[in-house]
Amino acid sequence: MREDGRLLAIRRAENGTWELLGGVLELTEAPEAGVVREVFEETGIHVEEDELTGVYKKTTRGIAALVFRCKPSGGSERTSDESTAVDWLTPEEVSERMAEVYAVRLLDALDGNGPHVRSHDGRHLT
Repeated sequence: MREDGRLLAIRRAENGTWELLGGVLELTEAPEAGVVREVFEETGIHVEEDELTGVYKKTTRGIAALVFRCKPSGGSERTSDESTAVDWLTPEEVSERMAEVYAVRLLDALDGNGPHVRSHDGRHLT
């Protein structure tokens, strides 16, 4: 999240949808280090992890995603093999461009009332 309240997001190469950044942790990697690595790999932006803002479980697959609020500390936007676009979105643009299960993760990070714990079926909150 930038100081002006805009949120970093990517348009995924495999399906063209706007989503937040993410990936799978390396076996020996701490979650905080993993988020820093994933953001840089997918966007070219260096970030500092701030705090855990939510845990989101996909009930159909038993996968849990940890979401951290981060602040940019350098780098410049670029696409990767995983993204066709990188942009800093307003909260309104997040709601317009993203599916509910992804938008809520970014919007939860803004409210300061976390960490939130939510479940979803891959499309909608449950």
